[in-house]
Amino acid sequence: MSRQIDRRAFLRRGAAGAAALAVGPGLLAACSTDGPGTDGKPGAGSSPRSGGTLRAAFTGGGASETLDFFNGPSALDLVRARAWHGTLGNLDPNGPDGVRYGVLQGIDVSDDLSTYTLRVRPGVRFTDGSELTSADVLHSLSVLAARSKLPVYRLAAANFDLARAKADGDLKVVLPTLRPIADGRLILCQGNFLVVKDGTEVFRKGMPSCGPFRLTEFTAGQGSAFERYDDHYGHVPHLDGLELRSIADSTARAGALTGGEIDFAHDLSPVTARTLTDDPKVELAPTESPYLVGLSFQMNMSVKPFDDPRVREAFKLAVDREAMVRTVFHGEAEIGNDLPSIGFPDYADGVPQRAHDPERARALLRQAGADGMEIRLTTGPETPGMTETAALFVEDLKKVGVRATVRELPAGQLYADFPAYAALPLAGAYQMPIPALSAYQMSTAGGSPSAFGWKRPDTDALVARARAESDRARAKELGTRAQRTRWAEGNQVLPVFKPNLNAQAKGVDGIRDDLFEQFPGFSRASLA
Repeated sequence: MSRQIDRRAFLRRGAAGAAALAVGPGLLAACSTDGPGTDGKPGAGSSPRSGGTLRAAFTGGGASETLDFFNGPSALDLVRARAWHGTLGNLDPNGPDGVRYGVLQGIDVSDDLSTYTLRVRPGVRFTDGSELTSADVLHSLSVLAARSKLPVYRLAAANFDLARAKADGDLKVVLPTLRPIADGRLILCQGNFLVVKDGTEVFRKGMPSCGPFRLTEFTAGQGSAFERYDDHYGHVPHLDGLELRSIADSTARAGALTGGEIDFAHDLSPVTARTLTDDPKVELAPTESPYLVGLSFQMNMSVKPFDDPRVREAFKLAVDREAMVRTVFHGEAEIGNDLPSIGFPDYADGVPQRAHDPERARALLRQAGADGMEIRLTTGPETPGMTETAALFVEDLKKVGVRATVRELPAGQLYADFPAYAALPLAGAYQMPIPALSAYQMSTAGGSPSAFGWKRPDTDALVARARAESDRARAKELGTRAQRTRWAEGNQVLPVFKPNLNAQAKGVDGIRDDLFEQFPGFSRASLA
């Protein structure tokens, strides 16, 4: 039996740990659905459990944290949800379809790419004993995901006609596409499309769930606790439980790790991570390609002088990418080429690397009549490295004659008023790791507000053609053409891809086996 977590003791530990670290109350960790055993039965193929409770710390969302992950504003909300609810699947480059299925047994695609049929895995049970059916998947996609305001969930509605989706018996869901697409599996199985019971409207502790852990405690801004779900359809967790701590400050997360308060610290700053390299009780566990975060600067083409392609190219040439990687990340990052999604199969790796050419940048600004222009870059500490790279970019701009300054907002405020953010002339941003063409459609196509004035129906159409192409070589060719246009004429400076610099206590194992490294799962994790 799983160890029951005493509520008062749990909250006392959270308050005491927060007071000791002087970072305010909070707790956090996460877990993810994983693939099934070899025979599809709970625990099939599992190795012996190590037991114990793993404690992990993340940057939380404070009072805004919510159990409704479809509308949760923080990464922590999704991490918590992945511990609690079953996922359709995760991206897996080694899988036969490029994914590892979760509550689904597979996804069939019609020859004309007009229909996707989701086959539900038989025998998946919610914690109330009921079996998961097509009705639950349909409700989660066509009702909850369809009305979400978060871009990652709008991606489903942008590709599938959710209003015409229907159940075909208890174990099949038929999803018509809005236009032919060949990469729909990569959209549905990104690890964030989770399944709750049909009819769910209110998210609360004790609601039926089918993830690897049961939620036993949650207080917004304080923490979450879980116990193992022994009837989980897939790999039954090794752990008895999880305690999930929210610690906003990177140094405090590291201090909690070295002090034995936690076992896993998520997304440390580069400076903080370096302080741990000689600690014999700790090991660094950075994410690896393609799970790298792109740090970028968005130029608003609706605002002068960024409507001039010469100015946009000058800003791209001004940035010293190698210096950013060396100075901010101590060499532990990859140089970007002004395109997102490095490491994914559809990334345009054939586009030449843009050089650092300040003299050419100066000349272009003079030609455009923008020499000596004033600009303010708005950014915030939304992920480690954002504000540091912004400071370096401003210095690079000054060297080519731009009178640039930085406006740094408090943590959590950069995207709080998204219409205001999208109207900024120059703004910091970060890109989560998803395939390149999906990223384009989600944030750039069709004059999206997050496109910052980019409106190119011809490129939109080229991306659509690439995504409708079953021949992978032809799809790659079309996708590269579209990305080359973005590279040459676009309004994004993307100089760096950085890993999430995670750290863990020696003896912690199995976290990477959950695949979704940006939002770690712990269903395969074990303690020494």
